Amino acid sequence: MRQRSNLNRQMIQTLLASISFAGFLLFLFPGKYKKIFASVGWIFLVASVFANFPEYFSENNIAYPIVAFLALPVLFITVKRCLAEDENIIMLTRGASIAYLIFAPFAYIPLLGDALILLNVEMTGFLFTALGFAYSLPEWNMFMHDIFRVEIVLGCTGIQAIAIMTGAVFTARSNTKQKIISVVTVVAFIMMMNLIRNVFVIISYTEQWFPFLPEIASNGQFGYESYFWAHNIISEFGLSLLTLIAVGYAIIIINPKIAVFIKNIADIYYRGLKDLSSEIRR
Repeated sequence: MRQRSNLNRQMIQTLLASISFAGFLLFLFPGKYKKIFASVGWIFLVASVFANFPEYFSENNIAYPIVAFLALPVLFITVKRCLAEDENIIMLTRGASIAYLIFAPFAYIPLLGDALILLNVEMTGFLFTALGFAYSLPEWNMFMHDIFRVEIVLGCTGIQAIAIMTGAVFTARSNTKQKIISVVTVVAFIMMMNLIRNVFVIISYTEQWFPFLPEIASNGQFGYESYFWAHNIISEFGLSLLTLIAVGYAIIIINPKIAVFIKNIADIYYRGLKDLSSEIRR
C-alpha cells in the first residue's frame, strides 16, 4: 500500500512538473497565448514544489517548504503581471523558461542525469583522495564512511542552480561575448562550490560533526542529526545561498544591465506585496 502511495505521489509530481515545463516551453514560441502559457508555467512550478512536501518532511528539509509558502503571494503577483504583459515579468519568464530547458534533459533523460551524477561522484572521490579521507562506494553513486552512507542524486550536482543562474543571464539584453563569459562563470563557479558542498556534507555527516538537538533534527534514523545540520541548514541556507549571491554579483559585473532588471523586478514585487497586504487588511 505504501509503495502504491509513493508511486501515485511520484506520478502527480511528474505530471505537475511536465505541465509547468510545457507552459514555459510554449511561452518561448511567438503567439497571442504567450501570457497564458507563462502563467501555466509559474502556477504548476509552484504546485510541483508543494507536491514534493512528503519527501521534504521525511528528510526534515525545511528550506523548500518555506520557499513554497513564501512563493504563494509572489506567484499571485507574477501571474497578474504576466496576464498584464508586463515587460519585466515577461523577461523574467524568459529566463525561467531557458532555465527549465537546461534542466529538463537531465531530469527527464536518465542517461544524461546519470552521466552528470557520475561526473560529480568522480570529482568528489578525487577530492576525498586528495584530502586523505577514506571512503568506499557500495553503489556507483553512493559514498560510505564508517557505517554512514550518502547517495549522490541529481539534486546534488548543482544543475538546478546552474540552470537558474544561466536563465538569469538571459533576463537582460547583452552581447554574445557577455553571454559566453557569464555562462562560463556560472557553470565553473557553481560546480566548484557544489563540489565543496558535497564534500562538506558527506564528511560532516559520516564523521558526525553535528549531533545536536535530536528533538528537532532527527527523523528517527541513527546519526541523522549531523546530516540535518550539514545539508538542510548549513548547506541550504548558507553555502547554496552564498553561492547564488556570489554568482549573481559576478554576472552583474559582466553585464550591469542585469542589475537594472533586478531593481525593476524588486520594485514590482515590493509594490505588489504592499498592495496585496493592503487588500488583505481591508
